[in-house]
Amino acid sequence: MQIVQELLFVILFGLAVYLFTKKARQIRRNILLGQDKDLSDYPDRRWKNVLLLAFGQKKMFRNPLVAILHFFVYAGFLIINLEILEIILDGILGTHRLFVPVLGSLYPILIGLFEVLAVLVTLGCAIFLIRRNILKLKRFISKDLDGWPRSDANYILITEIALMLLFLTMDTADQTMQLRGSPHYITTGNFWISGMLTPIFSGMSDANLLMLERSCWWLHIVGVLSFLNYLPYSKHLHIILAFPNAYYATLEPVGEMENMPAVQHEVQLMLQPDLAANAPVSDVVPKFGAKDVMDLTWKNLLDAYSCTECGRCSAACPANITGKVLSPRKIMMDTRDRLEEVGRNIQANGTFTDDNKTLLRNYITEEELRACTTCNACVQECPVSISPLDIIVQLRRHLVMEESSAPTEWTGMFSNIENNMAPWKFSMDDRDKWAAEMNG
Repeated sequence: MQIVQELLFVILFGLAVYLFTKKARQIRRNILLGQDKDLSDYPDRRWKNVLLLAFGQKKMFRNPLVAILHFFVYAGFLIINLEILEIILDGILGTHRLFVPVLGSLYPILIGLFEVLAVLVTLGCAIFLIRRNILKLKRFISKDLDGWPRSDANYILITEIALMLLFLTMDTADQTMQLRGSPHYITTGNFWISGMLTPIFSGMSDANLLMLERSCWWLHIVGVLSFLNYLPYSKHLHIILAFPNAYYATLEPVGEMENMPAVQHEVQLMLQPDLAANAPVSDVVPKFGAKDVMDLTWKNLLDAYSCTECGRCSAACPANITGKVLSPRKIMMDTRDRLEEVGRNIQANGTFTDDNKTLLRNYITEEELRACTTCNACVQECPVSISPLDIIVQLRRHLVMEESSAPTEWTGMFSNIENNMAPWKFSMDDRDKWAAEMNG
């Protein structure tokens, strides 16, 4: 019977790892569809961002209470994985509490800490469910989240609560069996939370306790492996991608826009026409801005997969606050949805086949893009260093420079810059007339 259980566990674990790895490779392929961008500079500053933003959750602590609750959930997810490692090894090797001989008296202390974290995770998730479904904070009831995104958040929170309760029930049954001297349940010492709960199961028979403990063990590990494979389809993929996203976050000053070399070259030729005759001629016609996800950079696409859908960006966006259609959160969700669609296209056809759709217009409208004030509030607020603004600017650049699509007010300004080298409708010769008139 033990061999059968070990074999079943190995098959289950192998299948879960295979499916997760397969999806992870697809996501990596999708991200690398983006344009190349070198973000390998200043590694010391980048690792500092990982420590402060990803591990330390620096931006979350602008709201201390929510930050602490989120930190409980986050720390629980990371630290309790050590307990998951033991369960996996026990499942493969057919052992029970494999680390007890190795850790000795330290073992019950660690499990005790894990149990405290489990209680805090349960508390944090319960409060987050209340905030989303009873208090209904504005950023959680936005139409951006209608349908699957809203359900996704609730499913994850409920699953985390269930996993923590299974863990605590498993430990309580285990502690009870230890107290009864069951041969399979080696003495570990008292666990901090489950040790206090053993009277609950005092009236149960050994057979029922064994069934309860084993059932919780299996449900817990199956739940964890299922959760692992749910992550790539969920907004909670940020649990993994927040770390590389923080590392590759831009180090440029907030508000500084990256000049396109092709545009800069054209402006230089306009200002110095004599250079045009000797300018190198290229057969490659430059593309300005982005129309579809493949025109964005790989960092933009990593941003899309890293989005937590928390809505802090949209809550801080002045355009969104004043009732405009722009929602930075929706920009990121639309980018990810389109990228997933392109990925499925490649998966089905071997290479991308034109589907007569693009990110611009089919997902993100011109009205959304033009509502943006480029104030950087969304970038400033994002806890995982995402830049919806960079995507907005690139899509808007395509509209203006590739399609000549711009509001009348913009067109007049562009024309003045092109003809008069300034936004105003005055020639260079007339610009200093105001000074001459004052002197007269």
